Amino acid sequence: MEKKKYSLARILAECAAMVALATILSILKMADLPYGGSITMASMLPLVIVSYRHGTKWGLISSFVYGAIELVLGLKTLSYVTGVASVVAVILLDYIVAFGVIGLSGLVRKMKVESTSLVLGSLIACTARYICHVISGATVWAGLSIPTAAALTYSFIYNATYMLPETLILMAVAFFIGSSIDFNSDRPKPVVRVKKTTSVVTKVLKVLAMVGISAAFVIDVVAVFSKLQNAESGEFDITGLSNVNVPLVIIPTAIALVLAAAFITAYVIERKKKVENQNDVSDNSSSS
Repeated sequence: MEKKKYSLARILAECAAMVALATILSILKMADLPYGGSITMASMLPLVIVSYRHGTKWGLISSFVYGAIELVLGLKTLSYVTGVASVVAVILLDYIVAFGVIGLSGLVRKMKVESTSLVLGSLIACTARYICHVISGATVWAGLSIPTAAALTYSFIYNATYMLPETLILMAVAFFIGSSIDFNSDRPKPVVRVKKTTSVVTKVLKVLAMVGISAAFVIDVVAVFSKLQNAESGEFDITGLSNVNVPLVIIPTAIALVLAAAFITAYVIERKKKVENQNDVSDNSSSS
């Protein structure tokens, strides 16, 4: 990716618009867990795009601002903890830092293929955010919404119930957007597609990846949420996580990620070869 210079006013305007869009998408939840965490419509993508276009510094700044807005929207959460240390930990680990690390997606912005940068950046952002939530769950929320015994294990599983689907959705949308819109241009515009025929292998991998991601999402949600309701009271019970079939959750998700990675790799290699062939043809025509 070529480094472009933008005016400060232009960058601030874009960052503000993307933070606003991310906030709106975060409100449009597909699923909302009772003890925190939700599955959204790729709400982190606008911040990933900021990091890609303007670099990690602006990505971090925008993400920290977004985290502060999410904190304001979720102030009720602070009423469940007591003590200054606990309040500060929740503010940092569940909001400011947890969302601020989305800006780290800009670390892979210089890759040659835009869609690959956005997908890998999304994976980095989700992984970093997941780690923050796990730490928070195993420390601050232990004894409150998470059992003190095996708090780390519960935190790993509970936060994975929404972060895994969130990650799959974000990566899928990032790939689609990255393949359709050119964010390297001064003003984002539709990608000028090179006339080409996609190989059978790439087409098959694409279908398998889409089916795999969809299946993993459904399986993860059903396998986990079916265990989180107390059979007697009908209320949400986090201790039901101990009854979750972990392999049933991990294996489909791992397969979906492998299929997605295989498709992206095949797509990138095929696209790169055809662009190089087109450039060779252009060079030969110019020489003659």
